[in-house]
This record gives sequence, structure tokens and C-alpha cells, in this order.
Amino acid sequence: MTTSVEIKAYCKDLTKLRNLLLAIQAKELGTDHQIDTHFHTKSGNLKLREGNSGNQLLHYTADNGKQTIKNKLNTYESIPKSCLKEILEKTIGSSCIVDKKRESYCLKNIYFHLDTVKNLGDFIKIEVSDLDGSMGIEKLKSQCNQYLKTLEINAKDIVPLAYSELLQQNNLFNQILVDE
Repeated sequence: MTTSVEIKAYCKDLTKLRNLLLAIQAKELGTDHQIDTHFHTKSGNLKLREGNSGNQLLHYTADNGKQTIKNKLNTYESIPKSCLKEILEKTIGSSCIVDKKRESYCLKNIYFHLDTVKNLGDFIKIEVSDLDGSMGIEKLKSQCNQYLKTLEINAKDIVPLAYSELLQQNNLFNQILVDE
């Protein structure tokens, strides 16, 4: 099990963020096209991530707290994918599919993801991981907040929701507009 703290924010200028990441010597890891299929669960979140860089089944719990929280605490387990998608679709059904292009950078224990999400737009996600349990939550939060400042991310652009939640909100909003 891995613990991480993440911050996600809307991004108005991917080029500017790329340049800032390179300026702080973050290593460019490449770009991946990922499809995340979210499944119905009794607890936590279950998603199957399919992408060029690998496939995996992730079960995670997130401490989302209040809508205004800046840092989201996650604990998750990763299971390599075999032929699970069909079984999961048949047995529990999917709740949402997130289609995104992800450009990733790394600096020590910090991953920076520049995401372009179909039907949502551009985002930056800062994810700080404690792989061996030696850092503690406060240190992880501190690192996230440090890079918010370094990358000039405005607090009003922070998004406390998962992409799947944003898409489901958009679908509900669009459904309401059609019904009226």
C-alpha cells in the first residue's frame, strides 16, 4: 500500500508549466494516453487504468474532506491488469470513463502530471508519494504546497474532485439542461 498527497488544479497555460518544470530540473518522463474506467464500489474507488505505459487495476480511498481542501490524501493498492475489464464490466458495471492525455515529469518523490482530459480541459496534478512510510503526511502536504507556489498555481484553480466526479457532475448538469 502506498500513501500519497495530491493537488489538482485547472491549467490555463501548459507551455508555461512545462517551462517551469524544466527550470526546476524535473525529469520529463513522456506522454501517455490513458483510459480510466471507474467501477461501482461499496467503499473507496476502483478504476482500471489502460495506457501505453502499462495497465493496472487501482483501488484507493481518498480523504476528500471539505470541498475547499487543498491537499487530498490517498491510500491505494495497484494490481497488474490481465483480462479484468470484461469481468468487471459484467459483474459490477462501470460508472465513468476518463479519457486523458498525460504528460509526466518527476523530481525526487514528486510527480507532476499535465493532463488534457476529454470534455474537461487542461489540468496539472502534483502528486507527492511516501513509498517507504518515512516522510509523514505533513511533509507530503508541505511539498505539495511548495510546488503550488513554485509553479505559480492560483489557489482558485485548485480542484478537490477526481476527474470522474467532474465528468459525472458535467453529465448531470447537461442532463438537467436537456430536461428543461
